[in-house]
Amino acid sequence: MSADLIHQLSAAALAFAIITYVVLDGTDLGVGILFPFHKETQSRHVMAFSILPIWDGNETWLVLGGGGLLALFPAAYSIFFTAMYVPIIAMLLALVFRGVSLEFRDRATPAHRRWHDVAFAGASTLAGLCQGIVLGGLIQGIPNDGSRYTGNGWDWLSGFTLTCGIGLVVGYALLGACWLVWRTEGDLQARARKQASLLGGFTLLLMGLVIVWTAGLHPLYRERWAQVEWVIPLLGLMALLALAFWKTLPCRIHYLPLFAVLGWFMVAYAALILALYPLVIPPALTIFQASSPTASQAFMLTGFAVLIPFTLAYSTYSFWVFRGKIRPREKADGE
Repeated sequence: MSADLIHQLSAAALAFAIITYVVLDGTDLGVGILFPFHKETQSRHVMAFSILPIWDGNETWLVLGGGGLLALFPAAYSIFFTAMYVPIIAMLLALVFRGVSLEFRDRATPAHRRWHDVAFAGASTLAGLCQGIVLGGLIQGIPNDGSRYTGNGWDWLSGFTLTCGIGLVVGYALLGACWLVWRTEGDLQARARKQASLLGGFTLLLMGLVIVWTAGLHPLYRERWAQVEWVIPLLGLMALLALAFWKTLPCRIHYLPLFAVLGWFMVAYAALILALYPLVIPPALTIFQASSPTASQAFMLTGFAVLIPFTLAYSTYSFWVFRGKIRPREKADGE
């Protein structure tokens, strides 16, 4: 294979790991974001148990994405993590806190469980917000000289990045609501269905705002999104998926709304790649300039060829084993 093809395959492997993390872990982050809107002990027990067997496996993709960026595009890794140090550290700490609270809450006393619930909801929201801020910071561009970050350390904090952060939190909450529609029943499912309908409208609104704002950030973005042969099919697909979401929300096949919203995320991700390619660090650093040596990338791609199918198989098996509706028990422990 040519060096350019290896660079492009490396970028594709990294992009796949990132979107897989977003759609999988975004769902269980969304369940945590919705925790404050479900006060009943039994409802929270069902919500927590619906994601307890799978949340840690979902975060494997975050490790693959971060490790892959270091190995495949070291220059981009250096610039990106230096620029995003504050929101990335905040995100990682939030993920630690939510993991601990989720694992410990069920065996805690009622008084302590309330604190675990606050930590779980707050950390889930903070993690989603930080991820959106990091995404927004990347899109708006990171000052660099091709090998080093040259900003002041606060470039990630702007109106655009905060809007992206809020948009991702709302989108994650929508994924969480659709997950609860699929995995729960009764009053909890009915409330989740209403939340999903409301959050769907807010998500599309925020997506539209971010897209319009992004087009004004850089001439390249406007030029790419002016290519009607790409944009029209993406807009048409998004419209069909939006119609499918609201049509399937009240139906008896409860996983369909979640799959429709996952399609929204895929279309938005495709539009982002269309705008950025071949940039890895806007406004000027490309995947070809930031790549590690071709032999190193070829070696890492061999590892990805093994790890990605294995991780997908593990995740699929986990979902299959723990499939079905989650039902409340008679009484929560300690009560």
